[in-house]
Amino acid sequence: MNRSFWIIALINFINSLSFTILIPTIYQYGREFHLSDIETSFLFAIFSIAQFFATPIIGKLSDRFGRRPLLIISLAGTVIGNLLAGTAPNAMVLFFARFLDGVTGGNISVAQAVISDVTIPANRAKGFGIFGASLGLGFVMGPVLSLVAQQRSLGTAFLVSSAFAAIALVLTIFFLPETLQTKVDNRINIFDLGLRDLVKGLTFPKLGILFIINLCVGTTFTLFTFAFQPYYLKVLHQDTKSLTLLFFAIGIVGVVVQLQGVKLMTKYMSLVKILFFGLFFRSLSFVLMPVIPDIHFFLGISIIFSLFNSLVQPMISTLISLNTSPEEQGKMSGLNASYLSAANGIGPVIAGLMVDQRNPSTYGYPLYLAGICTFIVLFFAVRNRRKYTPKMV
Repeated sequence: MNRSFWIIALINFINSLSFTILIPTIYQYGREFHLSDIETSFLFAIFSIAQFFATPIIGKLSDRFGRRPLLIISLAGTVIGNLLAGTAPNAMVLFFARFLDGVTGGNISVAQAVISDVTIPANRAKGFGIFGASLGLGFVMGPVLSLVAQQRSLGTAFLVSSAFAAIALVLTIFFLPETLQTKVDNRINIFDLGLRDLVKGLTFPKLGILFIINLCVGTTFTLFTFAFQPYYLKVLHQDTKSLTLLFFAIGIVGVVVQLQGVKLMTKYMSLVKILFFGLFFRSLSFVLMPVIPDIHFFLGISIIFSLFNSLVQPMISTLISLNTSPEEQGKMSGLNASYLSAANGIGPVIAGLMVDQRNPSTYGYPLYLAGICTFIVLFFAVRNRRKYTPKMV
């Protein structure tokens, strides 16, 4: 792994911190503005819907103009968006801030394209495993920093998030070289920004199936993430502090799996089989979580979930990269991130419609649905495995 790889991994870690600081905060912050559960679900969704349309544009532009300038624009949007959110005087400004962060939020897709630029195919699974671990480290440290920020106010978490995004921005400007060797000719299809590919992408040979899997996997995950917090707080009667510590524990497990587990498993299993393995235990965990409303049972299942959930995204990202030509890595990473953003917008809305604030037991319903749907995704992935398995894997 060369210098650029480790620089982008560090930038990704800091950017991940900026994002994960907010995860234990957004639901409760929305309630401070007197938003209902369904309104809070739209607060989750507006960020992701904006990302859905913006990410393929950012990814394709990074193929034309380079990774570095697009990463700078994206990080700058996160800095401004979170600064606005942390100082929002009303819900309208908060929604606008989340939209602004989303519409410039192509950071991860551009970072993934950088990983593809600087790693050879044989090392790509390892590269994406380390990349995933840098995200996981953010999940470890982010909740801790969020807990500290919450001692002042929930809005302070957004300001801290903005500060970390600013650090990533400075590192990108001064230390990250351009990694794209061959840029797409700017004179060709200059007005084609990739939006048509949002529809066409699902039909691309090999990649289309992986995009569908990622879209469905992402939807089930956001069903889980939206229901997770109110279920923990209102059904299990725990507090925000212990919720943040649980996110911390999940992050630690995820980092260990992605740093060591992926490396070890790829010696004995193909990438496709590791994906199946992760999906199976992930779906089982979703179904089991709300079966017994007991905090000790829930914590045990959550740790099992974090072990196997950590395998899924690195495998999907690696398979997409290995099925993509070098000159389209940014475009396809952007499409992949865009479908994931669509999932992040769909999941909270479905979950928000399923729950009833007057009946806390309904917060378990999205978890059951996430588990059932993940089993269906696993069946689809197994049945179509020959269509997307690279020859070298």
